[in-house]
Amino acid sequence: MFYPSHVRVSGPLEDYAAGFVAQLAAQGYKPLSVTPQLRLVAQLSEWLEAHDLQVSDLTLPVCEQFCAARRVGRTNLFTVKAFAPLMGYLSGLGVSGPAPDPVQEPVEVLLQEYCRYLTGRRGLSVSTAEVYIRLVRPFIAAHHGPDGSGLAGLCAADISRFVLASAPGQAVASAKLLVTALRSVLGFLHVQGYIPSPLAEAVPSVAGWRLAPLPKALEDAQVTQLLAGCDRRTSRGRRDFAILLMLVRLGLRSGEVAALSLDDINWRAGELRVRGKGNHTEQLPLPVDVGEAIEGYLRRGRPATAQGRAVFVRRRAPHRQLTPAAVGNIVDAAGRRAGLGHVFAHQLRHTAATAMVRAGAPLTEVGQVLRHVRPMTTAIYAKVDRDALRTLARQWPGAPA
Repeated sequence: MFYPSHVRVSGPLEDYAAGFVAQLAAQGYKPLSVTPQLRLVAQLSEWLEAHDLQVSDLTLPVCEQFCAARRVGRTNLFTVKAFAPLMGYLSGLGVSGPAPDPVQEPVEVLLQEYCRYLTGRRGLSVSTAEVYIRLVRPFIAAHHGPDGSGLAGLCAADISRFVLASAPGQAVASAKLLVTALRSVLGFLHVQGYIPSPLAEAVPSVAGWRLAPLPKALEDAQVTQLLAGCDRRTSRGRRDFAILLMLVRLGLRSGEVAALSLDDINWRAGELRVRGKGNHTEQLPLPVDVGEAIEGYLRRGRPATAQGRAVFVRRRAPHRQLTPAAVGNIVDAAGRRAGLGHVFAHQLRHTAATAMVRAGAPLTEVGQVLRHVRPMTTAIYAKVDRDALRTLARQWPGAPA
């Protein structure tokens, strides 16, 4: 274990320094990252001793006081966020002070109640509930009032004004999601008694025609560029290559890649267990090239200090499971490296489906791979099979046969 001998810790935190360093090392922190953390512990310990405080007195407000005293003349590690590793370690030992109950704004209390309603009674996933909350927060904040009484006076005109102010400039899909979330929260407010009458029907609809756009898929040459931009001599390149290949070959969603566990890969059967929307779990065949890419990352890329059973983890310590947003960032960075500009993770799902259709796969099989619940969701990919569509086109009147 690395222990910076030139950093001496005295005072209340002296007995915890060695264990803290050991935990950082176990989480994958490099020596150059451990040293400033230990210096912070040493300075905090001296400050606690000077103010006659013990480890049991160490709370976030106390850390804020230390930061305020330490901030002058410093440019790093002077915010409470810098104490997250230490506070996590002490909390795990049960020796730090109790965390104070945060004083929450009434709007946030209401939104937390709405979140419980979405996940408990409506069966939405936590990530979907968080999206709904983000979309309706401005509406609730504008009409809540100091004591919540403002909601009782909501009318259809208030709803229309909000939609007309928020929807313009958004993509059709984003605007539709906004009005869906707004209808949802209005239903919740009525069920819980915050508004006297249901107002969900007062939410205007967003003009948009189903199956109107073409799938935004990448061409074969662009896919090659995207994959070639990963330097597979490095651990990062091996991880990013495996992620991109899974997205473009299997059409997985970013959240499904992030949630992939080591236990979800059946190497002997050549199958992959995918945890999709609505907590549905399904088996997909594991193509040879995808399996080889995953194996290359697991053998020569995934850090030994990775936490949990997640397949793909962060590069920087602590090596936790990737988030869906991080998967999207990996795709976007790969697109920029390849000179393709912004590339979204869902585009690779479209790319996988388009490639299957062009290879002659029927839409029913494409829907099975993409795990669509309704056939109409897959129908959009019928428009990419131009050869088949030509047989359906009628001759223009008056044109030569």
